[in-house]
Amino acid sequence: MSLPLHYFGWFYIKAGMDIRIFPAGYIDTNAYLLIDREKGEAVLIDAPHDLWPLVESVLKEEECKLTALFLTHGHWDHTGDAALIQSKGATLYAHPDDRVLIETPETMGRFLPPGVKVEGADIDEELSEGQVLDVLSQKVEIRHVPGHCPGNILLYFEKKGIAFVGDALFRGSIGRTDLPNGNFAELEKSIRERIYTLPENTIVYPGHGPDTSVGFEMKSNPHVKAQ
Repeated sequence: MSLPLHYFGWFYIKAGMDIRIFPAGYIDTNAYLLIDREKGEAVLIDAPHDLWPLVESVLKEEECKLTALFLTHGHWDHTGDAALIQSKGATLYAHPDDRVLIETPETMGRFLPPGVKVEGADIDEELSEGQVLDVLSQKVEIRHVPGHCPGNILLYFEKKGIAFVGDALFRGSIGRTDLPNGNFAELEKSIRERIYTLPENTIVYPGHGPDTSVGFEMKSNPHVKAQ
């Protein structure tokens, strides 16, 4: 099968849902802004440093209100602007296994680049395996995919055929497991049981780099092949 590539800098539109991608922060972490113009609402997935001015500009342009921030996991490069965005009125959703990272980011101090600071943010709503939410009039399934980070989750929009997976899986690669609480066997299990069980044509939007598809990774990912 051919690999679907929809990665064009910081902006693209996919399948009727306006999705804007912002590679931001110190290591180009992908943040995704999902917009429903009819509702006048938007939600954000992940919050790297220096993201808010970019998002705020789009929200004003589209006359939308940001209602929610979903954190795929608690690593600093995904949470740098979380406290600021939460202060703007967005409800913060995350898995409780990453609470310590999100609420007390100083615990990651020795892994931060020199001079980088992260303000702690409080989890408003906890996410859990198998939970189904209504997000912008879409049913979204939460799947817990630990291994890279204890609280890594994915958000699966079944009707749109898309999944936002954080740092669990990348195009041709997988998340690091050499950081504290990383575990390759656990990540391999998560990918096989929680990602590769999605329909093969599901487009996968990762925390870094271009999108891919479930089927492409099942066939060609050198780190975790489908069994």
